[in-house]
Amino acid sequence: MKMVSAVIKPFKLDEVREALSTMGVQGITVTDVKGFGRQKGHTELYRGAEYVVDFLPKVKLEAAVSDDLVDRVIEAIEGAARTGKIGDGKIFVTALEQVVRIRTGETGREAL
Repeated sequence: MKMVSAVIKPFKLDEVREALSTMGVQGITVTDVKGFGRQKGHTELYRGAEYVVDFLPKVKLEAAVSDDLVDRVIEAIEGAARTGKIGDGKIFVTALEQVVRIRTGETGREAL
């Protein structure tokens, strides 16, 4: 089992969610986050004053998936989230040692 985490542009969330749903991903967790990478932020004007926005709004989504789905999930997120411009985001994959469904007590793959 793997935890796939992706940080993407907020307006791409619906496309990514639909792409994952069509592959059979049962559920995702979504968090509003802020951050920067190579994009570095930008300057904006507000009431005539210029100020720097260091952290840009992003969305982090997390999905626990079985090992056989990992590559397809990565491809789906990449395809749905890509705009071709800087700041499209990143995907992280980490190993899951154990998963427990609280309601039923199921563990492992059955808990996904």
